[in-house]
Amino acid sequence: MTPSPTPDTPPLTDISAETPTPDPGPGSRPRLQDEFEDRPVPPEHRRPLLSVSSVWFGFPMVLTNAVFGGVIVFNLGFARGMLAILVGCLVLGGYVGALSYLAGRTGNTFARIAAVTFGPRGATLVSGFLATVVIGWFAFQVGLTGSTLHAALGWPVPATVLLAGVLYVALAYAGIRALAVIGWIAAPLYVVLGIVAIVLALRETSVSDVLSYDGHAPAGGALAFGACVTMVIAGFIDSGTMTADFTRWSKNGREAVLASLTAFPLANLVALIVGAVVVGAGAAAAPASAGGDFLGLLTGQGGVLTAAAVAFVFVNLGSVSAHCLYNAAVGWGQLTGAAMRRLVLVIGTLGLAVALAGVWEHFETWLTLLGVFVPPIGAVIITDQLVRRRTAAARPAGARLRAVPLIAWAGGAALATVVHYEGPQYCDAITGMVAAALLHLALERPPRDAAPAPASAPVPASERN
Repeated sequence: MTPSPTPDTPPLTDISAETPTPDPGPGSRPRLQDEFEDRPVPPEHRRPLLSVSSVWFGFPMVLTNAVFGGVIVFNLGFARGMLAILVGCLVLGGYVGALSYLAGRTGNTFARIAAVTFGPRGATLVSGFLATVVIGWFAFQVGLTGSTLHAALGWPVPATVLLAGVLYVALAYAGIRALAVIGWIAAPLYVVLGIVAIVLALRETSVSDVLSYDGHAPAGGALAFGACVTMVIAGFIDSGTMTADFTRWSKNGREAVLASLTAFPLANLVALIVGAVVVGAGAAAAPASAGGDFLGLLTGQGGVLTAAAVAFVFVNLGSVSAHCLYNAAVGWGQLTGAAMRRLVLVIGTLGLAVALAGVWEHFETWLTLLGVFVPPIGAVIITDQLVRRRTAAARPAGARLRAVPLIAWAGGAALATVVHYEGPQYCDAITGMVAAALLHLALERPPRDAAPAPASAPVPASERN
């Protein structure tokens, strides 16, 4: 069955004010590919499934996930830790897949999709929040590059952070094609070196020892099961919510979902498992804080593996950093009207300054912020445009700010905050999602006698699947 098309509302301008970009003419100079941050990606510019998948599946293949996977297993033991990892990956996969479906159908950025639900002014608040939060994640990954290479090889932190920041900004500046290329490099490199690390970790133990690992967190200080599930979800919930900035390039909704599934749960699960096995094998240097960071296993094996480990850090963390910076630039481009690539330079410089200030030392606080405040946003959009899609299609045009979705977001975040502090055995990320969705369903009422809102870019029949 073909669902009703979702109205397409630009976040900062009225639909009637949107005009097509003029044709530069046959005599104009070639330029970098248009990123279409201010309008839907035209059908002729949509990319094959393999290309969009390469943008996404390399994203979670990151050393940070090995850290998280190891920390979870250290606290819960291998069996319960793997259950928490699996639950988190499946929840994240469903969440990102639903939002990707909307992106593939419409070709719109996250900000334009959010405007349908929250109204143009409401979307400004939501998009501004996420586009700012993701700058912090960019800064975290840049800083982590410096601290990781300092711990493994003694490289000076400030100089390494500066070098990494410049490289990652250049990658994001190149646009969506560069993200696809780095994805093809980052994912296989992570798999190969992750397998090498596991083989090295198992030299003095056995698979049965790993499977029976009970964890060694101090009594009373262990993370609860729900907190570990939140850690998995929070690791990519910001860019996962803004998935439309990547999956809008898909040919249709179905291919957008398939592209997102290569990352969540597939690639995300693989990346977490590597760290989990390293800790379960007792081969992690500091499992309580650095989890399953396996770089030390590689750098202690001689020149070839050390060189590969250095390349791995830059490619691996560079992939995540560039994706986050791209998210931030596209989001702020919608809010300000500035060109994406100009914003990459400005935001990249800001993020680099934050990285030099040592932001990577506060990742637990950062994950708490992400797990509490971000999941309700996507839950409200999914509820509005998929669960209640007929209501959204019949909504009158012209509302600049819609109060009910904002109330649902605030309510979901508030309940998630309470759970985080008062019920750590539960998952605050899932609590926020469910609470926001239920609040939206309870408070939103279908408009009476309302004509369907006009769409600025009708979805072709071939793309509604």
